[in-house]
Amino acid sequence: MKAAPSTASSDHRTRPTRTRRHDPNYKWIALSNTTLGVLMAAIDGSIVIIALPAIFNGIHLDPLEPGSTSYLLWIFMGYLLVTAVLVVAFGWLGDRYGRVRMYNAGFAIFTVGSLLLAATPFMGTAGALWIIAMRIVQGIGGAFLFANSAAILTDAFPVTQRGLALGINGVAAIAGQFIGLLLGGFLATIDWRLVFFVSVPIGIIGTIWAYLRLEELSTTSHRRMDWWGNITFGVGLAAILIGITYGIQPYGTQPTGWTSPLVIGLVGGGILLLAIFVWIERRVKEPFFDLSLFRIRAFAAGNLAGLLASTGRGGLSFMLVIWLQGIWLPLHGYSYADTPLWAGIYMLPLTAGFLVAGPLSGFLSDRYGARPFATGGMLLAALAFIGLTGLPVVFSYPAFALLLLLAGIGSGLFSSPNSAAIMNSVPARQRGAASGMRAVFANAGFVVSIGLFFSLMIAGLAGSLPATLYAGLVAHDVPTAVATQLSHLPPVSSLFAALLGYNPVATLLPPAVLHALPAGQAAILTGKDFFPQLISGPFQQGLTIVFATAATMAVIAAAASALRGGRYVHEEVALGETEVATP
Repeated sequence: MKAAPSTASSDHRTRPTRTRRHDPNYKWIALSNTTLGVLMAAIDGSIVIIALPAIFNGIHLDPLEPGSTSYLLWIFMGYLLVTAVLVVAFGWLGDRYGRVRMYNAGFAIFTVGSLLLAATPFMGTAGALWIIAMRIVQGIGGAFLFANSAAILTDAFPVTQRGLALGINGVAAIAGQFIGLLLGGFLATIDWRLVFFVSVPIGIIGTIWAYLRLEELSTTSHRRMDWWGNITFGVGLAAILIGITYGIQPYGTQPTGWTSPLVIGLVGGGILLLAIFVWIERRVKEPFFDLSLFRIRAFAAGNLAGLLASTGRGGLSFMLVIWLQGIWLPLHGYSYADTPLWAGIYMLPLTAGFLVAGPLSGFLSDRYGARPFATGGMLLAALAFIGLTGLPVVFSYPAFALLLLLAGIGSGLFSSPNSAAIMNSVPARQRGAASGMRAVFANAGFVVSIGLFFSLMIAGLAGSLPATLYAGLVAHDVPTAVATQLSHLPPVSSLFAALLGYNPVATLLPPAVLHALPAGQAAILTGKDFFPQLISGPFQQGLTIVFATAATMAVIAAAASALRGGRYVHEEVALGETEVATP
């Protein structure tokens, strides 16, 4: 046994929180409720991707109009951004006022936001703004859930079972991202409001259940609020993530907005504020987040590996959706209206890999430690990403499904042990803040991945798509002036059209031009084969860049995981004065 590093700003002015009589089966109640909450919040993070066409049609707004691009991005990205920015603060609030209390409040807020979304009263631009605002409300509730669920489980489960518990909980968070794709595609075919209403009954049941059965097992501290730390961290991270969101959009004649003064100012200003945050936290008496936790190797390496893994995984999901919806499914006879649902179905091997490997690796890591499973999982994911670079654009599905299954297994092997190792490495009184920091790395990585991989794909398309599109349109009697104009449209327009399940050519060609073309040529241009075949070459180049980058991140994540050291558990005994670790 060796003493764990002390934390610079340890606050022992804590008091036990009043609890109900403890149920010996309480840990399973905590696991089932928190897993339900995290699964619901994760599903809502991705459910709108597939459902966006139905949502925009429902509020009578064309998502492919130039002014609608921001609405489209913010309906999806706003939720992710809010959860990423607030999870650390809400984890701190859990340490301060009670983790169960904050978690329960999150369940209630999320449910109210879902109900208000399902009851959207406005149409057009007002409807889009209402949905964005209510998605932010949902994001606030989701941040409470993500920030405190892992800490509640760490309090409830003994060291020998934490890997299994956090593994199940973590797999729910990751699998929910892919379940959301399938569920969104199915519900959107019935009614777009169901996409949001599906969370309401689950939220009501989960909220009542949480208030009645969850017990406060942690201690609460009397630490004062570190306002400057909160402000610099929240505003700094928000500025960076907002800058990334606008970096995806075209700027002037550029295909992306990374040269925009707004994007440069947001990202640069955000980095500066985070540097000021570190300076403040190293000097304030009672910091918002105890940076000395990063001196614990298991905590620092686990969070770095988690950030890299989340970044690679998030970009993977988006590229797979575009690949399937924009090229593979249309070339196999699926209509553009049906591709969103079937894209979710064909990605099920990825989810299956998570669901199988996550709990199993969590269980085994309780006995053997996190390092072999987390490191091996990332290496397996890297091999799957490399395999995807070798597939032709029009691939054989069994090979594609096998690679997705391997990627899912690899990510499942990694996520559960990594989460358990992070939470085991910190003192009990700081589990809320540590859980929030773990969540912020995962959620911020997902947002960063969208900006990174979209930009890489757009860069790959920008080099060859204009000439390819121009030649293809002219070959089918489209006037030269119109072909020139369309070929110079930002590549992001084609990506968004594919992502939303639209036929890009039918959407981008003016109706007057289509009506003037010979019927046979118009049928070819607006059919299922023309655009997928046209874009397959340029898209292949972009995919190679994207998956190679994801593989590189997975290898670096594996290296970080390998450097975490042996099995490490940081326990507090007596009155919280003694901190020990097991090798």
